[in-house]
Amino acid sequence: MKDGGEAANEPPTDPGRALSAPRDGARSQPGAPLLIPGETCWRIERATRFAIFVDAAGYFATLKRAVLDAERRVLFIGWDFDPRIRLDPLDGGRPKDDRLGAVLERAVARNPRLEIGVLQWDLGMLRALGRGLKPIVLLDRRTPDRLTFAVDTHHPVGGAHHQKIVVVDDCLAFAGGIDVTADRWDTSDHVDGNPHRRRPAPGRAEGRLTGPWHDVTSVMTGPAARAVAELARERWESGTGERLEPIPEERECWPEDVEPLLTDVDVAIARTRPEHGGTSLVHEVELLWLATIAAARRSLYVESQYFASRRIAEAIAERLREPDGPDVVVLNPWTADGWLSEKAMGTARARVLEIVREADVHDRFRLYTPVTEQREHIYVHAKVTVVDDRLLRLGSSNVNNRSMGLDTECDLAIEAVEGRPGADRLAATIVGFRDRLLAEHLGCTPDEVAAAIADTGSLVQGIERLRRPTGRSLVPFEPPELGPADRALAESEVMDPEKTPNRWRRVERFFARRRQPRNRGRSRFPRPRRHLARHRPVADTAPGDADPRGRSADGEGRRPAGRA
Repeated sequence: MKDGGEAANEPPTDPGRALSAPRDGARSQPGAPLLIPGETCWRIERATRFAIFVDAAGYFATLKRAVLDAERRVLFIGWDFDPRIRLDPLDGGRPKDDRLGAVLERAVARNPRLEIGVLQWDLGMLRALGRGLKPIVLLDRRTPDRLTFAVDTHHPVGGAHHQKIVVVDDCLAFAGGIDVTADRWDTSDHVDGNPHRRRPAPGRAEGRLTGPWHDVTSVMTGPAARAVAELARERWESGTGERLEPIPEERECWPEDVEPLLTDVDVAIARTRPEHGGTSLVHEVELLWLATIAAARRSLYVESQYFASRRIAEAIAERLREPDGPDVVVLNPWTADGWLSEKAMGTARARVLEIVREADVHDRFRLYTPVTEQREHIYVHAKVTVVDDRLLRLGSSNVNNRSMGLDTECDLAIEAVEGRPGADRLAATIVGFRDRLLAEHLGCTPDEVAAAIADTGSLVQGIERLRRPTGRSLVPFEPPELGPADRALAESEVMDPEKTPNRWRRVERFFARRRQPRNRGRSRFPRPRRHLARHRPVADTAPGDADPRGRSADGEGRRPAGRA
């Protein structure tokens, strides 16, 4: 399979150039896949079992047992890491025995063959120092030889290692959006004032309570797990200089108490890898984003920490202008985590929202934030996308420029390709997972979500029917007014620069052909008429006449005035 690497000027794998003119008719027919190795993903491998953890309580408890059962090697590859966190506070054991660092030490102490490596982003280490954590170099000196802590400095200036991966014996892989660190633990009911939701504190002291946190990650076995393990070993080598060989022995390592969501399913891995230190740019994550936006038929559901990528927003805006385009629902946190992040991402979100809402002439876009029973805002850190009943994607990447070309990322995707064996069952699982997430946020059942969407014929209107003015629900987000300084900051993108060539027009031309005509779709309900009286008329210029950034079809040219 192709590596998928691209140089910034002339990539060897360009979906627009390589795919825009298929030699046969198969690619333009309904049922053609969105996941293409070497283009919109790195590779596709079979997972014998696959499950998703919604929120970190179940994930951390399962991770604890998996580490203690490991036989040869455990690799933690992360943006952040804190050995002081508790993994399973609901279990009732002694707090000191439940802390991550103690679990790692216990695992290597009782198994002389086991090695554990932890690789953390270097600037993430500085954040940890602010929480009172000792430097990694000191932690490494205090631990057994077979427990290694390392700092990852192999990234461009301003970039971050952002993957969140844990691999056990190369046979069990966890990958998604949850860092094994402080402030992540929560249950899906997001109870106000949960006493177990605490930041680590020294000694026997209890740390301060933290707010509700929503997150998602996955676990898998089989060839897909071994592919994620290969990616983790590559990152370990780039960060430490140490090459790790794959573990040849294969064993059954699925956690007994985890119910698989799917069995024998193909899982695609999409990456972002910045151009740095002799490695070429890989932006499969961005290309998959553009492909899914272009191919969406009825709905696009997104959970992300940020909504700040102008290129993604302009692609969504183009689809919103279409008379029969998809509904688009985005869930974000109310504010970014930290003043600097809010300055960079919050101002960018306000700016791209202007672009999207101006294009939303058919009332098909919403940006919500979830709230608890007492209406406290829940921090959305999950990175999830569901396209129709066709594609489920989760991982580490956010909807911002950094995730498209500057940070290292790992996303996973599962696609129901029409006409393939099991496609209908897989499609039902994909849309069922979306409904499960919405049920959590709306304080209802997945069946109620499915019924509301079916009855209204619209993802947006189904959610609007279920939203409540009190208790658990989703709250529409309204950005603050941008002052001159903030607007200039958002327009300049100086704190979140684009690092990839713009392939939207070429990707859109190719993947738009993969939108199935509605009269052949799986939808059991028609789309209702929409009342447009309160919207401004559509601009005279057709969406396909120009590139979303004011460039010609080949990606060259300048932005129009006022769009600096």
